[in-house]
Amino acid sequence: MPGDKTFYITTPIYYVNGVPHVGSATTTLLCDALARYHRLRGEPTFLLTGTDEHAQKVADAAAKAGETPQAFVDRISQNYIECWRFLNISNDDFIRTSEPRHRRVVAEVFRRLQDSGDIYAGQYEGWYSVADETFFRDSEVADGRAIETGAVVERVTEEVYYFRLSAYGDRLLQHIQDNPNFLQPDTRRNEVIAFIKEGLRDLAISRRNTGWGIPVPEDPSQVVYVWFDALINYLTVTGWPENPDWEVLWPADVHLVGKEIYTRFHATLWPAMLMGLGLGLPGTVLGHGWWLIEGEKGSKSKGNIPTPQDVAADLAARSGASPEVCVDALRYYLIRGISFTGDAEFSAAALVDRYNYELANDLGNLLHRTLNMLKQYAGGTVPGGAAARTADGALAFLSREVTQDAERAMTALDPAGALSVLWKLVGAGNKEIDTQAPWKRHKAGDTEGVADALYAALETLRIISVLLAPFLPHVAGRVREQLGLTDAPRWADAAQWGLLPAGTKTQEAQPIFPRIDIKRNANPLPAKEPAVTEPAAPAAPTADLITIDEFARVQLRVAEIKTAERIEKAKKLLRLTVDVGEGTDRQLVAGIAESYAPEDLPGRKIVVVANLQPATIRGVESQGMLLAATDADGRIILMTPERLDIAPGAKVK
Repeated sequence: MPGDKTFYITTPIYYVNGVPHVGSATTTLLCDALARYHRLRGEPTFLLTGTDEHAQKVADAAAKAGETPQAFVDRISQNYIECWRFLNISNDDFIRTSEPRHRRVVAEVFRRLQDSGDIYAGQYEGWYSVADETFFRDSEVADGRAIETGAVVERVTEEVYYFRLSAYGDRLLQHIQDNPNFLQPDTRRNEVIAFIKEGLRDLAISRRNTGWGIPVPEDPSQVVYVWFDALINYLTVTGWPENPDWEVLWPADVHLVGKEIYTRFHATLWPAMLMGLGLGLPGTVLGHGWWLIEGEKGSKSKGNIPTPQDVAADLAARSGASPEVCVDALRYYLIRGISFTGDAEFSAAALVDRYNYELANDLGNLLHRTLNMLKQYAGGTVPGGAAARTADGALAFLSREVTQDAERAMTALDPAGALSVLWKLVGAGNKEIDTQAPWKRHKAGDTEGVADALYAALETLRIISVLLAPFLPHVAGRVREQLGLTDAPRWADAAQWGLLPAGTKTQEAQPIFPRIDIKRNANPLPAKEPAVTEPAAPAAPTADLITIDEFARVQLRVAEIKTAERIEKAKKLLRLTVDVGEGTDRQLVAGIAESYAPEDLPGRKIVVVANLQPATIRGVESQGMLLAATDADGRIILMTPERLDIAPGAKVK
């Protein structure tokens, strides 16, 4: 593939000792979103994923299953291929380390480093963890377990080959200093610097050949250590050294991995190997945190983390949404929720909240209400003349700003940040409809005002469909279909206002995200089996008292009122939009119209119950409840914070 350098991004290759779960899916989805973004920009892009198949624990698992290692990895690796297809991953290659092409490149790397003196024969005596496939120092072991991972270690003495890692400490530190974007985020970068400054030791990179692994060149009694073997996969795919165009891909632009394999392997051993080969280092090694399940790391070995298929299937069963939409909802939750600087809690309740509030209430509602009004007021046809009239409007300005901010976030390898700024536009689209009130303009005979309000909402949705495509590709396609668009999205189209042609015939509004009824779905996703305990004696009932645990479930937040308006035929009710510090505004229905005029409320700080189940009041959904008291005269008094400079979203304790 001759030509300009291709944007080359990689996932780690995954151990074939179990099925993919939402943790491994998250890493892959982050890479997929970044790859799709670059393709939308018209850039040549290559996404690599695959499986790591030569670990000793894989051979042990195969023996336990009564299979040969090759038959075992052939079967298990298929789980990853099918799961990534299920998640709509757009990988360009899927590498397996048992493939002949990889075995050839590993042997070539070994020979070259051996010829240069970076690999030498010796004897290893120390600690080794089969579970981690890692050698540990004495200082890294306590009570027969690796301090870092908790895995059991064994004391081994054997003839091995070493990689002269100790020779690369100063060069690695210099490269890190000279290239600030090389290790991201800064928390991981600092961990690596500290690890290197502790002093790098030469690393044993082979083990006795027990029948599974890549033999050491000229010494078949040994096989190459799994981590030395696995890291080379990123180079194998380029066709190095025979393919004359291998540098179209190399060096990789981004290696994206979980934090457990970041410091020791991807940020230290792998760059040192490349330095020894005289090859360029990857542009960025990016590490993210773990998903925690009830405070513990989610993992296959603990059996406490669900598969993407199980989560999406359960979401589909409970919501009634199509399987493809539920896959995209899971994509949204995982990409937006994972942390790069720390860990994040994987929560069934949080997934349902994001589905209901951000996907159904915000995005789904914006599309559905806009198309319904267009049908009612304009026969479902995009009005003419409005594109030019709205080009300097609030939504046009914000859409340009959001597109630029999303682009900056993706350039900074922050897909979650890009989604966050995108949802500002989603929220603004809903808010602008409420402000412009096309139904009122229609009633007043303001035909041009109706056309402008509807076009602004429709064009905002078109731009959203472009910005959404890297993350929720199926949903983005559904949005475009309902808007009457048949062309493929291009990122450049998001930066231009007015590309939705007048006269376009839109489709009938079809809900994409049916809401989940939380009352009927109290346990929304599969959970671990509860522990079996002796039943406690029932406590004596006490009227009107709750426990501290029950009160702790109530989430009180400071909110700022953004807009307020009366609800037709409801004397006491106002419709409020409030900022609760979530990035998008919420809608509340409050019975305060006899005490407060709507025009006096915007800008006020109030206290709301943020995790109250939504309720529909007089046909209007209320997504929470504000706190108020009643004085002696029956007048309602809003509860407000003492200091008005407190930010929306602050917790009330």
